[in-house]
Amino acid sequence: MDRGIWAISYELPEGDKSEYLAWFHDVHIPEKLLRPGYLWAAHYDLGHGGHGKGYLALFGAGSAHTFLNPSPGQLAQRQSAESGRMMAMRQQSFACILVEETRVDGPEASKRGPGMTPGPVVQMGNYNAASPAVEDDLGAWYAQERLPLLAKLPGCIGARKLLAAVGAYKHAILHEFASLELRERHFGPHEADARNPDTWMGRVRPHLTHAPRSPAVGRRIWPALDF
Repeated sequence: MDRGIWAISYELPEGDKSEYLAWFHDVHIPEKLLRPGYLWAAHYDLGHGGHGKGYLALFGAGSAHTFLNPSPGQLAQRQSAESGRMMAMRQQSFACILVEETRVDGPEASKRGPGMTPGPVVQMGNYNAASPAVEDDLGAWYAQERLPLLAKLPGCIGARKLLAAVGAYKHAILHEFASLELRERHFGPHEADARNPDTWMGRVRPHLTHAPRSPAVGRRIWPALDF
């Protein structure tokens, strides 16, 4: 199973996008997938909801330790001149290595893929909680309300609650959806609970500090969608 995820979000200058994306999709991702333990990769164009813009790259492995042997810092010391030039194009980059805490499959779980690759649309959030008491309430909300809801929500492929092995924000949640339209129709109304203090989500949400571009909604651009 893919219990480890390396997530990298960033923005690109407009004039560099074509060159960078051609390199990232045709050179960098295939090279990454040749490394021992890497199971899948996915690249998303952000800006389809939430606070995000730019791009989100995700890599999956059986364990978070796959991404620490070698670590991102060690890989940076070994990278080629071309890779260094391309990486330098990234702006406001944020990265983390995540360990899966739990997951649920939704009604559209069969639309994940190819293989274990996350679905056509994701929503990802990275955040810290204000105190252990807030974490208690947050964890109970996920276990008792949010994840059971996602397990039966139309259009939902699944969701993973994650914890950071490396990164400035302890908590993460990765939602997968079959399409932007289905996410907006079925998940959007539940997101409005964050603004209602009478709901469980509305009670927890003000005590979370989110990372840049979090939460962000992205549509997959690699592997390319076939619709």
